[in-house]
Amino acid sequence: MGSYFWYWGKSSDDGRYHLLPYHCLDVAAVGWLLLAPDKPVTKWLCSKLGVSAEWLRQWFVFCLALHDIGKFATAFQGLKPNLSEHLVPAVQGMPYNERHDSLGFLLWQKVVKPLGGTLEPGQKIDISAKQLRAFEPWLKIVTGHHGIPPKEVLNRHQDFFTENDEQAAKNFFLGVSHLLLNDINLDILANKQFKKKLQQYSWVLAGITVLADWQGSSLLEDQYRSDEIPLSEYWFKKALPQAKQIAVAANLTPTACAPFAGIHHLFPFIKQPTPLQEWSTSVDVNDQPQLFIFEDVTGAGKTEAAMTLCHRLLAAGAADGVYAGLPTMATANAMYLRLGKAYRRLFGSEKKPSLVLAHGARHLSDAFRESVGLPDNTGENGGYAKGESSGEAYCHAWLADSRKKALLAEVGVGTLDQALLSILPARHQSLRLLGLSRKILLVDEVHAYDPYMNLLLQTLLQAHAANGGSAILLSATLPNAMREDYVQAFCAGVGCEARVLSENADYPLVTHVAPNVFSEVAIETRKEVARSTAIDWLKSEQEALELIREQVEHGRCVCWIRNTVGDARTAFDVLSCCEWLKTERLSLFHSRFAMIDRQRIENETLAFFGKDSDAEMRCGRVLVATQVVEQSLDLDFDVLISDLAPIDLLIQRVGREHRHIRDEGGNRKREKGATDRREPPVFYILAPEPSEAPEETWLKDVLPGTQAVYRHVGQLWLTQQILLKEQVIAPMNNSRTLIEEVFGEEAQDHIPEALRGLSWEAEGDAGGKRGIARLNRLDLSKGYSRRSAEDSGGWDEDTNIPTRLSEPTVDVALVVEINGPLQPYAPVKRYPWDMSMLSLPKREWEDVRKRIPQQWQSRIDELREKEKALTWVEVLPLVDGLLPCYDKDKGWSLNKEVKRESD
Repeated sequence: MGSYFWYWGKSSDDGRYHLLPYHCLDVAAVGWLLLAPDKPVTKWLCSKLGVSAEWLRQWFVFCLALHDIGKFATAFQGLKPNLSEHLVPAVQGMPYNERHDSLGFLLWQKVVKPLGGTLEPGQKIDISAKQLRAFEPWLKIVTGHHGIPPKEVLNRHQDFFTENDEQAAKNFFLGVSHLLLNDINLDILANKQFKKKLQQYSWVLAGITVLADWQGSSLLEDQYRSDEIPLSEYWFKKALPQAKQIAVAANLTPTACAPFAGIHHLFPFIKQPTPLQEWSTSVDVNDQPQLFIFEDVTGAGKTEAAMTLCHRLLAAGAADGVYAGLPTMATANAMYLRLGKAYRRLFGSEKKPSLVLAHGARHLSDAFRESVGLPDNTGENGGYAKGESSGEAYCHAWLADSRKKALLAEVGVGTLDQALLSILPARHQSLRLLGLSRKILLVDEVHAYDPYMNLLLQTLLQAHAANGGSAILLSATLPNAMREDYVQAFCAGVGCEARVLSENADYPLVTHVAPNVFSEVAIETRKEVARSTAIDWLKSEQEALELIREQVEHGRCVCWIRNTVGDARTAFDVLSCCEWLKTERLSLFHSRFAMIDRQRIENETLAFFGKDSDAEMRCGRVLVATQVVEQSLDLDFDVLISDLAPIDLLIQRVGREHRHIRDEGGNRKREKGATDRREPPVFYILAPEPSEAPEETWLKDVLPGTQAVYRHVGQLWLTQQILLKEQVIAPMNNSRTLIEEVFGEEAQDHIPEALRGLSWEAEGDAGGKRGIARLNRLDLSKGYSRRSAEDSGGWDEDTNIPTRLSEPTVDVALVVEINGPLQPYAPVKRYPWDMSMLSLPKREWEDVRKRIPQQWQSRIDELREKEKALTWVEVLPLVDGLLPCYDKDKGWSLNKEVKRESD
């Protein structure tokens, strides 16, 4: 008794089913292809585990065939009780209250592992009891195929399995052993050193398991088999041929790298490479994991230099792909558009590589949607249209249908969060880790992350290096302590001696680390970007307004960067009432806009102040903005004003002033050797009166919102002091000095006594964030198991695992009443609800929710029932007294004094 053909593995709504043993072999067959000896991941795993490719393939494919043994539970089979009389019947009193993945590991522990080599009288396998015990970590890997390791402590197995179930599982174990474990030496499984290595690399194997299960489960329903045929016949005649078809459809065949042909081939628009770009074409690289940290001025071409280096690392065999992690979705969208024009030149023409956008709102990107599943052209030039071999992004549909799969693409672009989830206890993190393995992790704006994300990034660098990955970090400049943290994390992962950085004051600077390489190289920069900007101070908002009027009357364009949304709106409202400023020449840009308005305003901002703007567009135009203009937006203002902020952010902001070479009126000058004809740039900073002995309220009296956002008041005071001393921001000459005089350890001793209490509170908050990061991150050294997340409280869906620590927010959909029915605020056909969404602080939402008239609540409930897109979001009708809460040009505001909020 106990036939394994009595159990279904997959079923359809119309009653068709696919037998469990066949499904198990479907997944194993996909694994057979994924672990082909010529695959880079196979070669890498074998080199790390110290086994042959043939051994790893044969052994792990056998393990994959056992991934769903938990479905032999009658408790699971009862989910579809009436599929067929040929299947096991449901048993009352056997509730399915544990997932089949954990049931599979339970079955292994309680039933299969104790066998000691004998399955039933007269049937034996050549596996000792010691070897069977050594199977355990491998069974955790494969039974955890739904992205979370199985539970290791459950109730009695008899609560879920009948004796027939147990016998069927034993027989299946015997069957696949005879089919897949021929002439293989299993002694290594019990080797202590081997088991230690397995813990480290179990995460990548778990990712392969998830991928194999996803692909092996993709059979069409007309491919389901419910008849009984020998396992060997199904394996060779069905499972393996189907797996080959699935692999082709999923487009996961590696794409060969193109030989490096120079930076001009990759970026034809570059006529004269910058010094950093020149360095990236000549530095020695090899096939080992490597870390590069680029610190250079805005406009130095860091992105192009990084991609050039990526191409050379790919060509050297150090990596198989690239993932670019950005601080925000907006910056990720911008990077996606930039790489879409060049990424194909990284690869050969035999097969189209995929470029995938990975963040929560990528479906709102027209460019990404249009790239999914573009038809494969045929003919010359590798199937690309003449003259556009690199001119469009292509993304295979299978990779595009999940952010979790996105990291498997040859080139991915998204928020850093998508990569950080690979080292947090989030479902399918192992698939993300697999996707990143042997890739180049390119992290832009690395200075932009708070202590929580910073420590997670260090953890990611260590794990990434251990998995054969390289990394390139880009920043305007970094404190030496932060740079050293990144270097030490990478060294720990790659297993090389920790490096001690020099007290290097050079700038620009490239730090290069590899197992046998350590260098800190000073880089020159182009004359046109080696700018020096004078500093001037404003003591009040009134002085800022008077300055704006003066500059507008001279026809210049001005940006005022405020540190809070509330302060930005206040300034905008005041400027709106000024007769000397035309309403159509004034705009507001912050984060509290519905998506449709945010996209419009961002596009207008790029048009009015971007690289292609001209004198007519720019003349007398004013932008009031928050931190949204700091990062990766190519903007150029004639005059820049900023509220006082930490020095690293001020260095970033000043890069938006005189960014391009223009004539007196603001028209671009593109000819070689051109010089800027505008008045020399001055960076105006609104700040309290300088004081050697400030009161505790020094900052709060002038910029209370700023103090709420940037709580380390002592470092803001240090920022003002060093700028008063230096009088200019000249990145080539004083960037390192500016950074260390504010963030350096010795600088903290100079903070005035009255500000130390506030500063210590901020330090405590930063330390608390680092502590939370240490608790939340996985302990990868414990291997793929539940124990790896003991400190964080266990595993959960990725929506509940924070990649950022911030004030709780809620997503709110705006609705309007049009001729009776409630409609999305955004009048668009594609994704109207997403385009009507904005994110609000939870406490503000709780306040405004009380204002929704009772008669509207029932209509909102009816709308929720009708629209699935509103299931997990809040709904705000812009009616009656709620109308002032939102304006298309001003964004969100409570209908009362606006509370100051961080962007």
